[in-house]
Amino acid sequence: MEIKILSVNISEEKGTVKKPVGEITFSKIGVMDDAHAGHWHRQVSLLGKESIDRFSKTAGREIAFGEFAENLTTEGMELVSTSPLDRFSGENIELEVTQIGKACHGSTCAIFREVGNCVMPKEGIFARVIRQGSVRPGDILHYKPRVFRFHVVTISDRASKGIYSDRSGPRIMNILNGHFDGKPRQIEINHSTIPDDASSLSVLIEKSTYDDVDVIITTGGTGIGPRDITVETLKPMLDMEIPGIMEMIRVKYGKDKPNVLLSRSIAGLIGNTLVYTLPGSVKAVNEYMEEILRNLEHAIYMRHGLDIH
Repeated sequence: MEIKILSVNISEEKGTVKKPVGEITFSKIGVMDDAHAGHWHRQVSLLGKESIDRFSKTAGREIAFGEFAENLTTEGMELVSTSPLDRFSGENIELEVTQIGKACHGSTCAIFREVGNCVMPKEGIFARVIRQGSVRPGDILHYKPRVFRFHVVTISDRASKGIYSDRSGPRIMNILNGHFDGKPRQIEINHSTIPDDASSLSVLIEKSTYDDVDVIITTGGTGIGPRDITVETLKPMLDMEIPGIMEMIRVKYGKDKPNVLLSRSIAGLIGNTLVYTLPGSVKAVNEYMEEILRNLEHAIYMRHGLDIH
């Protein structure tokens, strides 16, 4: 999908309207000579003409480009339908979406003082600079949605040999698909089934992290059986452990189901890849995934430097 830049705008002070100029240049901290540039995640603001036109009807007057303090006024798509980590790229620049909307500044905002309302907090988006360069009115930017990539790994001697059908791996995939269904986010899921073998598991994990998979979820091998090697294999590979998730799950379910306390499941990071190790039963998968999904997207954003609430 493409959007067209209708206007490029800057202001020297925050809380004021921006004025259209002939060209703006993106540095590593945002728009040069603009008050909102800096070492933070809201370096560049974008607002679509589609949103401006709707607000103009409410305000009862024509809204000039830059009045909502947007750096880029665009046309061609509803920008509010994008998601953090999506990207816009042009011939000379690339931007990464970091936030959808923002807190309204109320009376400190010029347009709010006049009209009593503002569209930017609801429909404006913000981005950071990935590739530096210049843009001007008439330039085209290409929209590329970020696809979250998952690798689900079933670890079971019997399932890998076809002795019984793997149910926990497909259940994880179904839960993920259901969670993201209807959200403005595309996902891609790969599934592998391997035996309880440390070498096979470590090679598979190394390949997934090398391929920049966002999330690896394993199922099986987290107990205390003689062939349960998942935790011993993956824990030394973690760059950072996230103990709270699995501790909370064990406390939540372990009080009424003591067998839950025998699970040694762990969670953590290998590079930018989140890793979760789940038990092998479908029931456990349902319980663990319910808790993991509570903060999964937030965890992905945090690892990419976005503290989104």
